[in-house]
Amino acid sequence: MTENFQAMATLAAAKMRPVFPATPLLRSELLSERFDADVYLKREDLSPVRSYKLRGAFNAMRKVIPDQNLFVCASAGNHAQGVAFMCRHFGVHGVVFMPVTTPEQKILKTRMFGGDYVEIRLVGDYFDASLRAAQEFCEQEGAHFLSPFDDEDVIEGQASVAVEIEQELGRVPDHVILPVGGGGLSAGVFSFFGSECAYTFVEPSGAKSLAAAIEAGVPVDVSPVNTFVDGASVAKIGTRTFERLKSIDPADIIDLEEDRICCTIVEMLNVEGIVLEPAGAMAIEALGEVADQIKGKTVVCVASGGNFDFERLPEVKERAQRYAGLKKYFILRLPQRPGALRDFLDTLGPHDNITRFEYMKKSARNFGSVLIGIETDVPENFPAMFERIDAADFTYTDITNDETLAQFVI
Repeated sequence: MTENFQAMATLAAAKMRPVFPATPLLRSELLSERFDADVYLKREDLSPVRSYKLRGAFNAMRKVIPDQNLFVCASAGNHAQGVAFMCRHFGVHGVVFMPVTTPEQKILKTRMFGGDYVEIRLVGDYFDASLRAAQEFCEQEGAHFLSPFDDEDVIEGQASVAVEIEQELGRVPDHVILPVGGGGLSAGVFSFFGSECAYTFVEPSGAKSLAAAIEAGVPVDVSPVNTFVDGASVAKIGTRTFERLKSIDPADIIDLEEDRICCTIVEMLNVEGIVLEPAGAMAIEALGEVADQIKGKTVVCVASGGNFDFERLPEVKERAQRYAGLKKYFILRLPQRPGALRDFLDTLGPHDNITRFEYMKKSARNFGSVLIGIETDVPENFPAMFERIDAADFTYTDITNDETLAQFVI
């Protein structure tokens, strides 16, 4: 929040311009009309690696080159790709440690960005094992470890997002909405703008490390975390990032259910043609939580990334429908008699569509269990449907929100 930090972040942004252009700040007509505000999206999904992570990597690397030419990181996502891109740009060698379980798509993209300048090492089933291996390698080889967020030079590099927002808008916005994982982006933007604007910091419900740290006064581990929002599912916010964020008002921190975030991913794709990863959609979905605060204001949502694997799209759509109340799953106890199935089908309305039907009879002689998925066009259809099922004396169990069962049967 010092003038010196602002000057350094501004310099970092200027140094980036020969490497990649500023990402656009685009006004969303859809969101502006919906929330009666001027809503802008800072499109970090349009960076060369489809996330803001290359900013911090660039700034941290430029400060130690040419004295250092061997860089190491541990990442299975955006940070790895940002580091790889910058290794190729600077012409230095990088070693990226990833879990063995990393999807092939992410490995291929990291290799594509880094080319011959990057070596990928697959170590361990989980990130912690990859991180230990990366740190041991640094000690043995004298390499420079590139933290994804807990590094002053990385924070300064991520603050270039704020520099560009002010330059493109022509002033500081009234309100900025930021996704939070390890805190690099939020610490950088908050340190640059300071008290000149209002903030909303958004975390996934399954990884509320910032909220926990603010409550405790120190970073705390909130493991186990829900890894669905992989770009923001951090169990412990960084020490350096928290130092810059510890003064924020707890009321400015919100969390969003993972299924709810999926609603924005689907809408942005279908309506706006914007591809966002879960972390990249959080700031946009958070608009609904601050609707009363932002009316008539100029608001910037940082769309932090668009590295979305389309193999996840069916799951994202599924989660969105369940959260919106448009899809239900239940286990029906179906009598083993002629006409029972037809009687059940008669309870469905004209807009109730069966999307899943699995007969699961085991050894019972008189009844069989059926897993049924029903999709409808408005959530108000379901109460009437269940009333008709009850009136027909069918026995069923709604498992739509049972996460344990969902892992096995949905």
